[in-house]
Amino acid sequence: MRIGLAFGDARKQRDLAGITEQIRTARGIDTAWVTQGPNLDALLTLATAGGTSVELGTAVVPFPQRHPLMLASQALTVQAATGNRLTLGIGAGIALMVGSMFGLPTDRPARRLREYLEVLRPLLRGEAVDHHGETLTAVGSVAVEGAVAPPVLVAALGPAMLKVAGELADGTITWMTGPRTLETHVVPSITKAAQGRPAPRIVAGLHICLTADLESTRTQYATDFALSGQVPEYRAVLDREGVDGPAEILIAGDESAVQKDLDRLRDTGITDLMLAPIGTPEEQTRTTAFLSTVVR
Repeated sequence: MRIGLAFGDARKQRDLAGITEQIRTARGIDTAWVTQGPNLDALLTLATAGGTSVELGTAVVPFPQRHPLMLASQALTVQAATGNRLTLGIGAGIALMVGSMFGLPTDRPARRLREYLEVLRPLLRGEAVDHHGETLTAVGSVAVEGAVAPPVLVAALGPAMLKVAGELADGTITWMTGPRTLETHVVPSITKAAQGRPAPRIVAGLHICLTADLESTRTQYATDFALSGQVPEYRAVLDREGVDGPAEILIAGDESAVQKDLDRLRDTGITDLMLAPIGTPEEQTRTTAFLSTVVR
């Protein structure tokens, strides 16, 4: 199981220089993921942080706001800037944000994802497309010298999205999804959909805090991320997990407790963890240092 760190909006980080320095100096992790929110752009952040040897990933870029010709151009540019270390994570985005902020349609997300991937994957390989589909029109090609097509992972939580991810992408990225749901729903669903293809990569994203004050940490987290528990996309997986809110799947406690949670997650069959340290600056530093020593 690979272990990566999340940077960006997942940790309420807004300082580009600070994030890029943290990525460049990261040690003992496999992947540096930048989450895409309404603030810093994930792909541009990774291009800026190019001087590192770790894998770089987006988790995730919402695709409704970016035409596949544009996203292919951006992703291949990042590949050229970083020595082809990008893993491109995309997703449909939170429907409430996509609809209210951008005025874009949010119906039939699985259908839109399937058509988007049918266009994006050839573009990333440098192939021309002439697509006039139900939800998308794309005509053209993208060429960036020295860039190779990055792996594409899809944020998928529901059965229909997991099916598309297994059939057309290289794997999935989940967020705020607990071990029971990963083991009984996400892993078997995408694995079945990917039959006959390479085994899918399954990246589970969660917050983490190595702390001596577990009770106050969970209480503060429940307050800070209360709205996340009301978002329909996350509410569905929290209900599937059988928990009331995000605080119940937070990885937190001392070294022994955190290691136990990591072992449980590894046993679900996921291939990667994407962990976003929270808490005080001291707790975040302690958490990051501990993760660099964890046995995969």
